[in-house]
Amino acid sequence: MIDLTLYKENQKTAYLAAEFERLSKEKEEGIAAAAGDLELQKMAEADAVKIDEQLAALKEQMDGILKGDEEEEKFPNEILLEIRAGVGGEEASLFARELADMYRAYAKGEGWSVRVLDESATDLGGYKEASFEIRGKDVYRKMRFETGVHRIQRIPETEKSGRVHTSTASVAVLPIRKKHTTVINPADIDMEFSRSGGAGGQNVNKVETAVRLIHRPTGIAVRCTSERSQSQNREKAMQMLYAQLDAREQEALAKKFHGERAEQIGTGDRSEKIRTYNILQDRITDHRIKESWHNLPGILAGDLGRVLASFEGKEALPKAVAE
Repeated sequence: MIDLTLYKENQKTAYLAAEFERLSKEKEEGIAAAAGDLELQKMAEADAVKIDEQLAALKEQMDGILKGDEEEEKFPNEILLEIRAGVGGEEASLFARELADMYRAYAKGEGWSVRVLDESATDLGGYKEASFEIRGKDVYRKMRFETGVHRIQRIPETEKSGRVHTSTASVAVLPIRKKHTTVINPADIDMEFSRSGGAGGQNVNKVETAVRLIHRPTGIAVRCTSERSQSQNREKAMQMLYAQLDAREQEALAKKFHGERAEQIGTGDRSEKIRTYNILQDRITDHRIKESWHNLPGILAGDLGRVLASFEGKEALPKAVAE
């Protein structure tokens, strides 16, 4: 008799485990009832063969479900995408907005859902920072190597001398997992409430539904304005905070184990310069895999698949070195 504990603990396999136990008991009772009668023994043995086939099929089905859960935990179908303007003033904010629009267009093409959790816009329509929740099949698997500093080289429209400016924006792709690697003490969290503002109806503007959480031990702060109620935004903000803290722990572990290796891999650190978008040369270059792509307008419009496809099958990348 196999140990069914893991199968019973999982809601997806609990009913299959119960059926496995029922069939196993039926097999044992049939064999016991046939003891001493050769004719009945032959019938019981024939029944036992059929039951064994059913048990094997159930076992295979349960193992498949657990393996699927394990794979989803490693590569969840939900992420927190954060984009922040870096060096470059308003140009950096405009670039941050372009990156956000690029990812949203790509997500739409993949059939993923995108929700704005919080955004801080500039007068010219750029982003100081913005947070999005993206859900869909293989979203983390495909997007996980986008974390890092992206930079753009171009001549701004306001630049009269024709000088090329370099601006940056940071991207963080944080998996939202069902199981967390960190524990949050409620006493370590400061909570602030404010009006969400923007579109959403009178309730959004008059009631303090927006929630901001500050984790005092780390200084990490998150803000959510996407939901209509304070309690829903608080729940979503906690999810964002867990994602931040889990990612922080993973980054620390990566640095600890790989920091002194000559073949140091990319750690997913948000300070790591990973990619340059050169407008004049119509080229995107990823500094980790030393590969470039053309048709920059198309890529910024959401044709990101051919770029992300270059990372398929890679568990780790060479550490980025900006050119």
